Parts: sequence; structure tokens; C-alpha cells
Amino acid sequence: MSEPRNAADGGGHASPGPHIPHGVRSWRREIAELAALFLAVGLAHVITTLLGHRDPGPVVLVGLGLALILGSAAHRRLSATGAVRPRARVRAEQPTSLWRVRAGVAERPGRLAALAGAFARLHCNILALQIAPAGSAAMTTGNCDALDEFIVEAPATLTPLDLWRAVDRAGGVAAVVVPAQVRDLIDPGIQALLLGQRVRDDPGELVAAMTELLRTAEVGWHEPGEPALEEGPAVMTIPVHAGAALVARRPDLPFTPTEAARAAALAAAARHRHWAADE
Repeated sequence: MSEPRNAADGGGHASPGPHIPHGVRSWRREIAELAALFLAVGLAHVITTLLGHRDPGPVVLVGLGLALILGSAAHRRLSATGAVRPRARVRAEQPTSLWRVRAGVAERPGRLAALAGAFARLHCNILALQIAPAGSAAMTTGNCDALDEFIVEAPATLTPLDLWRAVDRAGGVAAVVVPAQVRDLIDPGIQALLLGQRVRDDPGELVAAMTELLRTAEVGWHEPGEPALEEGPAVMTIPVHAGAALVARRPDLPFTPTEAARAAALAAAARHRHWAADE
């Protein structure tokens, strides 16, 4: 990525040279002064040795001074060409993956911190966090009070099993790890409001909006007279109007009570629009 340029640079004025931090200039100045001191002392000692003294000290001092000067010059040249880079930048450029991690957690002091620490030990960055009521025992096990859902950026070398084991050791119950997308970072509350407005304007967008809200591709209509639907935490029926309902399926990640409430509100927005059009 190119560095941002000042708008005045395009007007024909020469841009200023690279900014050198004050600490770097001071460090180089001190090295240069120390090298000059070694050289001066060494040369003085050489002169006295030539007058009759026998001592290897001058040679050592002169060598140290020359080595410091050459080392400082080499470091400056490498820094100017970009060969020396901060270690943090190299680490930041390593490939990463996005994961959606959900686990049941008992609402006790320190439990969330334990999960965060588990991710930190794997060098994962937590990008988003949602805490929802656990709901019924069909959705979670282990008498958990809440469902914690993380969107984490992890090194590409980590596998879902690595993340699952870390969460399990940190006290998470029935952890689920699935790939995440960048769109999963959108705040669900704000997204629900925007999708509700979209459906109010055009009820025909309900299926597409529900698909986006629940982040699943499996959303379809269930009309009256069709066979009964299967039940389970990965299947959700959303009544819309006149006996018709939407059915959402997400086999890899069960729906939460919060998601069910948002889906019902979105369906209500389409239903109200439909009734208003019939009046």
C-alpha cells in the first residue's frame, strides 16, 4: 500500500525528505561520537607506541572504532533500502483466516476472560463478540447461561480442531467452529433494522433479506398443505401470513433465541406491508 501523500505535493513543490525519528538521530549521533573517541584514543596510543612502548591496546581501539563506523553505515544503508523491517510488520503480513466460534458459557466472573486468553495464546485476534441467552436445553448443554459467539482472525495454520480444543480447555461447552465471512462483522442489530426497512419497501425481498439476516442460503417458503417440517435447533419456522411460513435451515450452526426474535420481527415488517397494500 502506498503511503498517503500531501495534496500540496501535486502542485510542483518538492516533497520533504523522509522523517527520521528524534530517537534514531540521537542513537546514531552517540555511536558516531563513541567511534570518534575510540579512534582518537587509539591514534594517540599508536603515536606513543611508535615512540617506544609495546602495547596491543591501540590496535584494539582503532579496530573497534572502524567496526562501529562501518556497522552504523551498513545499518543506515539497509534501513534506507527497506531490507531492515520491524518484526511486527512481518508478522502482520502472514496469511490469516476468519472463523465463527460459538460456545455455551456459564455466567461466572472470569469465564469470558478465560476464552479471550485461549484465543490470545493461539495468536488470534477477536474482531467481534456477541453474547446471547442460551435458551432451551436443546440449544446448549451443561447448564450454560449464555451463548458466546466470536468472530476471530486466526493464523492460517490453525485448524478448526485447534480452536475447538482451546475453547474446550477454557471452559466453553459444546463449541462450534465454522468459517466466517467479512460480512459477519456487520453489527446484527443495525443489519436487522436496515433489512426491516428494505422489506417494508418491498415485501418481495423477504426471502433474500431473511437469508442475509440469518446468514444461511437455505431459506424457502412452506405453504399450507405441504408435509410437516422436521424439528430441531438447526431448523427454524417463521410464520409470515395466512398459514404460509418461511423455513430456514443451518445445519452447521443452530439458531439462537435472539436470531429467532429478529427473524420474527423481519417477517412482521413484510406482513404489515402486505396488509397495508390490501387495504
